[in-house]
Amino acid sequence: MQRILPLIVFLGLMIAAPPGAQAKISLFACEPEWAALARELGGADVEIFTATTPRQDPHHVRAKPSLIAAMRRADLVICTGASLEVGWLPILLQKAGNASVQPGGAGLLLAAELVPLLEKPVRLDRAEGDIHPEGNPHVHLNPHNIAPVAAALTERLKSADTANASSYQARSDDFAARWRDATQRWEQQAAGLKGTAIVAHHKAFTYLLAWLGIQEAGMLEPKPGIPPTASHLEAMLQKLTLNPVRLIVRTPYDPADASEWLSQKSGAAAIVLPFTVGGDAESGDLFALFDRTISLLKGASGA
Repeated sequence: MQRILPLIVFLGLMIAAPPGAQAKISLFACEPEWAALARELGGADVEIFTATTPRQDPHHVRAKPSLIAAMRRADLVICTGASLEVGWLPILLQKAGNASVQPGGAGLLLAAELVPLLEKPVRLDRAEGDIHPEGNPHVHLNPHNIAPVAAALTERLKSADTANASSYQARSDDFAARWRDATQRWEQQAAGLKGTAIVAHHKAFTYLLAWLGIQEAGMLEPKPGIPPTASHLEAMLQKLTLNPVRLIVRTPYDPADASEWLSQKSGAAAIVLPFTVGGDAESGDLFALFDRTISLLKGASGA
């Protein structure tokens, strides 16, 4: 009888549990920036799985069994879209067999569908490199693009977990206010960067440069996704001799050799920008990502 009593008490508590009680929402985020946004909005009510690391090129990811398993148990999925994950996300969705997160449904949120896309190609030709038909997918580096994604994700969270809808809305309102204030601060801090000319390794910073008014003077990749060649770098050096730039920037996952070579030859400073949350030790959340990015740009350029 002594052994049976605890079991009876446990079963009684299970039966008496509130009808709205449920486990945490399981959210699958393709990239660290969207996982960070989900943490801001979901708090302790959401369990987050991030498919990629800050030092991993999100274009090239293997559809591992661990990712398939995480997709299978997901209640919500948030990814960038605009073909950024075209090589692996469709495979995960198909192999996971999770009907609630398939394209077109409420369980799948693609950030690029919520903001204006830049650099839409005039023509689609694989000879032009790794181009995205919808436009440049790296939308998160303009803070004005984060706000509509946050609003949409809030609504998805509220629909998926109606019992905690008021908590999601409160966190969303708080985030929106802090984000507006931070965006204004960043724009004031970065005002001196306007007109600065830089060279980038890849088209990863298009939205950041457009937001801050920074001039893109060239790319280390001769075409998107094509590794730098010796002839292209020599041509770039000749170009910079006539029209110098202050900075050469790359992501943590871009190889360093091309930017370091061009830096040594041209005198421009070569820096690594975090690109996403966790890209360096000082970029632990979305706010820190932009704080750090602007600090690095200003420090290296002397602005």
